[in-house]
Amino acid sequence: MLAEMKRFLIGTPLSTDQLAHERLTNAKALAVFSSDALSSVAYATEEILFALLLAGTAALNVSMSIGAAIACLLAIVAMSYRQTIFAYPSGGGSYVVAKDNLGRYPGLIAGAALLTDYVLTVSVSIAAGAAAITSAFPQLTPYKVDMALGAILLITVANLRGVRESGSIFAVPTFVFVFSIFALLAVGLTRLLFTGLPPVSVTEAAEAQHPLTLFLLLRAFAAGCTALTGVEAISNGVQAFREPVSKNAAKTLTWMAGILMSMFLGITYLANHLDIHPVHGGETVLSQMARAIVGQGWFYYLIQAATALILFLAANTSYADFPRLASLIARDGFLPRQLTMRGDRLVFSNGIVLLGVLSGALIVHYRGNTHALLPLYAIGVFLSFTLSQSGMVLHWFRERRRDRQWLAHATVNGLGTLITGVVLVVIAWTKFAEGAWIILVLIPLIVLGFRAIHAHYLAVADDLRMPLTEAVDEVKHTIIVPVAGVNRAVAYAISYAKTLSDDVRAVHVGTDPAATEKLQLKWNQWNPGVKLTVVQSPYRSIVNPLIKYVDKIERRSRLDVVTIIIPEFVARRWWHHLLHNQSAWLLRAALHFRPHTVVVSVPYHLHH
Repeated sequence: MLAEMKRFLIGTPLSTDQLAHERLTNAKALAVFSSDALSSVAYATEEILFALLLAGTAALNVSMSIGAAIACLLAIVAMSYRQTIFAYPSGGGSYVVAKDNLGRYPGLIAGAALLTDYVLTVSVSIAAGAAAITSAFPQLTPYKVDMALGAILLITVANLRGVRESGSIFAVPTFVFVFSIFALLAVGLTRLLFTGLPPVSVTEAAEAQHPLTLFLLLRAFAAGCTALTGVEAISNGVQAFREPVSKNAAKTLTWMAGILMSMFLGITYLANHLDIHPVHGGETVLSQMARAIVGQGWFYYLIQAATALILFLAANTSYADFPRLASLIARDGFLPRQLTMRGDRLVFSNGIVLLGVLSGALIVHYRGNTHALLPLYAIGVFLSFTLSQSGMVLHWFRERRRDRQWLAHATVNGLGTLITGVVLVVIAWTKFAEGAWIILVLIPLIVLGFRAIHAHYLAVADDLRMPLTEAVDEVKHTIIVPVAGVNRAVAYAISYAKTLSDDVRAVHVGTDPAATEKLQLKWNQWNPGVKLTVVQSPYRSIVNPLIKYVDKIERRSRLDVVTIIIPEFVARRWWHHLLHNQSAWLLRAALHFRPHTVVVSVPYHLHH
């Protein structure tokens, strides 16, 4: 039943040789890897306005200058990552670049920052999508968290179906959002130019709570830099593109940067001219803008629906990159090896499920509040930006003898390092008290976790290492079969045990003297050729008396190994297991971690 349900949800398995056919066209890759970056226009301008509103309504006029500065930063970061794509066509992004050029620990810091960012991307995007729905339908506000968790579940299942299929699913909503935003901007700019647009009505102007200081301007700039989140996603997933991978990935990155810059500047410009004020927990800036430009007709609801969809699907960028990055880190031995394994549909299924669980936990913890999640968001992004760009500077310096244009390349990445490093400091400084300190503490803890996992794998490898000339020693062992009664399951287990060793001992833990006496009589009548030993248990425990008996046998006989063969019957239907005690399971759990002990279950399948 579970297998059939799995096939229905994620499809039939794909063979390994189909991996090359699962690669993405540029259009689908734009939908898969750019939905995070493109969707950020739905809240980046709003976050700038929230920060400036502290200085009063008049300070909102500065938003366009801040938006222009962020657009310049976007252009520099995009050019820097184009170079990374051609230098590292195998993908991996900031983690691989930092590890190869700066060393292991800068690479791990970049990896921790990116993994954290991807989890936050899912949480922020899904929460913002829920906010877009509640802006259009305020009566749904109490169900915001439920909608967000449902969206995470749907996107997780869609990604478990495979990269190409998820790309097909998400391409249409992404392009509908892009075209609807460009249509809105075109109508708004046309009306502004020829007929004029009245400002959005506001009940009262906001009073200044703080002066318009340099710190406040930097705070607004840092808030707007959320527009750059997701820009690195294409460089992380180069191998998902069709050949030639570097050329196609670079072309897609250029298109993504151009579309993002145009939408972000257009929304910021119109929000400034329409005198739109952000409302905490209320209608979004984009919703106010759409109402003012096209009214509350079908086109308004199309924009809100497209915005909600792209924000929900922006999480797909993380679903494309988090499992890939986690598999690279796991392959290097710093995360559990299970994350390196591809599932039935040739995707890293364990990484996809892990991402869904972590992001859902954040949604529940912060109650789907986008504004509370965003201060945690940009730190990891710009930390990975800075490490990646500084690593690329060293890369070009090392390539100076093979690349005549190394100085020009290094200059671009050097400028990217300088600017993203400054932005990182600004974000950490201005957002520290709002929650950024959590990320500054969390990333070192994650790196320590990486070290602990790596140390474990090294210790395991050292314990298992064996010279090829070492002889295989013979093992002295005895077999113990726990017996609860005389039945076919016990008979099958005894027969199996006798094929493994001549030293087989049946043990019954007696909790009821009368039942034990009956068992001994039956055993003697049956006479399987194995002596039955009874261990009394006055406190009615099964596991502890058996373990003490095993200890005594092991010490007395000086055995290398004790093999415990557990008779176990298997019911035909799953609910039949609920009608029986789980003594076999309890024995396996108790004996599993004992040294020099082998536990074997011998199943007997029931016919009824």
